[in-house]
Amino acid sequence: FCRVDPYGFERPEDFDYASYEAFFSRYLVVLTRRAIKWSKLLKGKNNIQKSLKGELLRKGEEHCQLLWLSVRGALLGHIQTAGSSGLWPTRTAEGRTEGVKCVVILPQNMNRTFPDNVKFRKTADPCLQHTLYNVLVAYGHHNKAVGYCQGMNFIAGYLILITKNEEESFWLLDALIGRILPDYYSPAMLGLKTDQEVLGELVKMKVPAVAELMERHGVMWTLVVSRWFICLFIDILPVETVLRIWDCLFYEGSKIIFRVALTLIKQNQAFILEATNFPDICDKFKQITKGTFVTECHSFMQKIFTDPGSLSMATINKLRETCREKLLSQG
Repeated sequence: FCRVDPYGFERPEDFDYASYEAFFSRYLVVLTRRAIKWSKLLKGKNNIQKSLKGELLRKGEEHCQLLWLSVRGALLGHIQTAGSSGLWPTRTAEGRTEGVKCVVILPQNMNRTFPDNVKFRKTADPCLQHTLYNVLVAYGHHNKAVGYCQGMNFIAGYLILITKNEEESFWLLDALIGRILPDYYSPAMLGLKTDQEVLGELVKMKVPAVAELMERHGVMWTLVVSRWFICLFIDILPVETVLRIWDCLFYEGSKIIFRVALTLIKQNQAFILEATNFPDICDKFKQITKGTFVTECHSFMQKIFTDPGSLSMATINKLRETCREKLLSQG
């Protein structure tokens, strides 16, 4: 068995190869069927019906970086003009980055990015730490209000693994941070904090027993779901599942994060309710992101669009407004 997956991540010692092979043999049929449909659609890119494209993105496809770029408007025109616009820094013959000022990214941030991925190790050739550094410095120059914030290294690193291209990763990072997840990575992280509170309110509506358990034991939502939001499920759910989530995230926006979170909680409600104290609740939330349910990404993605029920952006935005005001009043 291969100890390293196709994206460069080393599999843990207790990895269940038999279950994974059984899952992937079934999933390959789905991927093949989706690939055929996408190939037909992409022959006439300008004529892809929005609803059909959304349906296929929910079901998975093999052209994710192309579709990620197109559906969020971070398309090739931006990439082709990035160098001349001054947004994308140029490198000297010695490898230094020019045209970038006042962006401090500590070496340990590079070393801590995917330590279990062979492509990010200093011994790798090429070492993706260099590519990651270029993307983060360029983005810090492009968006000075954000600069560099903890957690961005994992998002950018994941984009690099998928696109294998610095500039495409840069523009996709800009789409995520600038449009899809505003204020998630700003210095105050107000958007991130707000959405964690919004999830708490949604759980009260959709899974009230779990909300009551959390309140009874004084467990703040930020303690159990902050990494879900800040890393967009990277290093939390299996790679194939994260890719499927991101397909929908780029197309449908941030409500997908709530759908995933609510599905994880609702599907594991009985298990979570077995907790009898603060540490036990935290441990339960770690465990619900593992196992067959999250590995079977195709059925998992079907669940996120059915289990939480109706979840409109109007509802989310109303809750965001309320939660944001509450956080601001608390200082």
